[in-house]
Amino acid sequence: MSQYHNDLLLKALRGEEVSRPPVWMMRQAGRYLPDYIKLREQYDFFTRVQTPELACEITLQPVDQIGVDAAIIFSDILVIPQALGLTVLLEEGKGPILPETIKTQQDIDRLIVTDTAERLSYVTDAIKLTVSHLNGAIPLIGFAGAPFTILCYMVEGKGSKSFDKAKEFCFTQPALAHALLQKITDVTIVYLKAQVAAGAAALQVFDSWSGMLAPADFDVFAWPYMKQIADSLKDIAPVILFPKGSWYALPQIGSSGAAGVGIDWTITPALARQLAGRNITIQGNFDPVKLLMPVHDIRKAVHEMITAFGKQRYIANLGHGILPHVPVASAKAFVDAVKEYAG
Repeated sequence: MSQYHNDLLLKALRGEEVSRPPVWMMRQAGRYLPDYIKLREQYDFFTRVQTPELACEITLQPVDQIGVDAAIIFSDILVIPQALGLTVLLEEGKGPILPETIKTQQDIDRLIVTDTAERLSYVTDAIKLTVSHLNGAIPLIGFAGAPFTILCYMVEGKGSKSFDKAKEFCFTQPALAHALLQKITDVTIVYLKAQVAAGAAALQVFDSWSGMLAPADFDVFAWPYMKQIADSLKDIAPVILFPKGSWYALPQIGSSGAAGVGIDWTITPALARQLAGRNITIQGNFDPVKLLMPVHDIRKAVHEMITAFGKQRYIANLGHGILPHVPVASAKAFVDAVKEYAG
C-alpha cells in the first residue's frame, strides 16, 4: 500500500505500470500564478525562499490550482553558493548577481563546507511543513543545481548566454575547477540527503548549463560530479537528472542507476528512448512556449507527445521552466490533457 493517495510519479520512476503518465511542470510554483505575484509584491525573493511558511504556501499553489501529480519545493539552486559563504543578490526580472566570484585557490579555500544542513535548514523546514500540508496526497520533489551549473554562476558572477568565463576557468585551470566542483558536490550531497530526511520523496538535479559543453568536456566537468550525486542518493530516493541540452549523454545517464532523466525539446522521443535505453524513465519534453498556443492545440500536442513516448516509464513535463506570461488556464490545460490521455 502506497503512502501516497496518488503515487503515479514514484511508480513511473520505479518502472512500474501506470494507467497514464504522471505530470508536473518545472517552475510550476511561481511566476505565472497570480497568487504568487501577490506574494512577490510583499516579499523579496530570498525572503520567500528562506521563510518556510511562504515557501510552503508557494509550493502548494500549483497543487491546488493546476492539479499536478507532484509538488516541487519552492527554492533556488543558488542556495548552495550562499551556504558556501558567497553573497547572492537577486533583482526581479534581472537574474542573479554574485559579487565575489571564484578566481583563485584562496577563493576556493575560503568556501564554507561545514554545517551545510544547518545553513540550509530553512529549506528542510519548508519541506517538512509542505509534506505535512500535503498529508499523503502526492509526493514532494526536492532538488539542487548540478555542480557544473553552480560553478558557472560562482565563476561568471551572473547569468550568461554562453558562460565563456566559466568555461575558460575549466579549460585553463582544470585543477582549480575540479577542486571547486568537488566542494560543490560534497555539500550538495549533504543538502539532498537532508531533503530526503525531511520528507522529499524524489530528487531532481538541474544541470541547466551543461549543454554549453562539448560531449568530451561534459564527460570531464559535468558528468563525474552529477554521477557522484546520483550514486550517493539513489538508494534513499529516486533521482532525476536534467542536464539541459546534453542529449548526447543519454546513454551514460540511462545506465547510471538514476531513476529518471529530463530532456528538452531538441530531441525526438524515439531517439531519446533509443539512446537512454530501457532502465530509466524519461521526463519532458514539451516546449514551454507552446503553452501560449490555443488550449485545443495544447491538448492535441500533449496527446501527440505522450503517444510518441508511450505511457510507461514516462513523466509528462516541460523541456524547461514555465514562462512567466503563460495563462493559468493554459498550464491547467497541459495537466488536464495528460490526465485525460487514453491512448
